[in-house]
Amino acid sequence: MDDAVVPAAAPTPGTSGVVRAGAVDVLAGGRGPIGESDVSPAAGPASAVEFTARADQTEIVATPVELRAVTRRFGDTVALDGVDLTVTKGEVVALLGLSGSGKSTMLRQINGLDQPTSGKVITLGQSVDGLNQAGLRRLRSSIGMIFQQFELVGMLTVLENVLTGGLARLRGPRLGTWSYPQAAKLEALDYLWAVGLADRAFQRADTLSGGQSQRVAIARALMQRPSLLLADEPVASLDPESTADVMLLLRQIARDKGLTVLCSLHQVDLAMGWADRLVALRSGRVVLDESAAALNREQVMAVYRPVPSNSAK
Repeated sequence: MDDAVVPAAAPTPGTSGVVRAGAVDVLAGGRGPIGESDVSPAAGPASAVEFTARADQTEIVATPVELRAVTRRFGDTVALDGVDLTVTKGEVVALLGLSGSGKSTMLRQINGLDQPTSGKVITLGQSVDGLNQAGLRRLRSSIGMIFQQFELVGMLTVLENVLTGGLARLRGPRLGTWSYPQAAKLEALDYLWAVGLADRAFQRADTLSGGQSQRVAIARALMQRPSLLLADEPVASLDPESTADVMLLLRQIARDKGLTVLCSLHQVDLAMGWADRLVALRSGRVVLDESAAALNREQVMAVYRPVPSNSAK
């Protein structure tokens, strides 16, 4: 299967004349073209109007991410050591460093999946450690998360996997594509069109290639209408061609939607050509924080060199 991304501007959710008119054939195992009949209003607790009307309640802030002297210990292990970091709206930041340097731990602090031992984490203008469980759920609904292993539900269709990204805006459980309102299905199809996979909408997710799976994961994250996008090694398990496609897609989406993006990576050359800013960690400490344009490869690779054993800590 071809993983190539067809460059296209992401349509505004709910306004895609192509999808609404059924002019694009969405095929799955002999199923015919998708049209209005495939996305008819569902008889469920949330209507199309209700789904569309529920806007995200998180205010747009100039500094979506701020870490102040954040330390995270796991027993005797220091995963983050006095980290200070500020990310402004619309920045695309690559996190670099050896495995175990603290990149994933930092992302978990930002989305509230983990709490710091000391210090303060402010995400989208909210102090994460001061939020209760309901507050954390509301915050996370505004943060798109893309994982290395895609985290798709294999037995569900591509469309339903994308639809799950909008669950925070719906009341009650969902079982099957039919149980989602029309507005949600149209929006999900718009995002699949944007990532070049509208024709796979009714295909089971476990039949996709790695590159296709990650693009579905991106569409699912966009379905959240996020203010902040976090990606934890999103291309670590992909081949070089799929890696280039996925990272190009992330960059285009960030630019088109003005999204703030933090992405952990191991590939130095990829990070230098993709990000606005590089932040490198070593042993839980920030050892590099510069504009990507101001750095050369030698400077960035120095982060990965072994620290002499007689160095002062």
